[in-house]
Amino acid sequence: MIEDEMHLVGANHAEIEAQVATHPFLTGMSASHIRLLADCAMLSQFTAGQVIFHKGETANRFYLIERGRVALESSTLGEVVRIDEVGAGDLLGWSWIFPPYVWHFDARAIEPTTAIFLYGTILREYCENDPALGYELFKRMSEVMMRRLQAARVRLSEAMKNTSRQE
Repeated sequence: MIEDEMHLVGANHAEIEAQVATHPFLTGMSASHIRLLADCAMLSQFTAGQVIFHKGETANRFYLIERGRVALESSTLGEVVRIDEVGAGDLLGWSWIFPPYVWHFDARAIEPTTAIFLYGTILREYCENDPALGYELFKRMSEVMMRRLQAARVRLSEAMKNTSRQE
């Protein structure tokens, strides 16, 4: 097995396919779609504090988190603000599916994290050729986006209440 900065290459394809098939984000996907996803997948590991991607970089991938936690962060006036945390069973990164395909936040591992890395650029081609796959992924990613936007709204509301109490 070859290990580079972020990814473990050479894992058994059957193992990766099994991991893809059992990830909570993909529960219920058809076997043919699971095979296509597994064709775009490899295993990844991140150490605590390791940056996974930076805001503004090309979004050409996404991750299915298996173990660990990742912070989504934004810098405002030089101060890092944690927007959200993503953990086991979650999806990290949806910008690969929406033009202009750039990250909107930084992602940093909070603790040692293992994930399934999926090549978004290849997967976009698969989705173009198989609209049912594209629709299924879009529905699932939209659910994640809505859940995270609602959570961000709640956090923002709480922050505004705390600010008004301090005045």
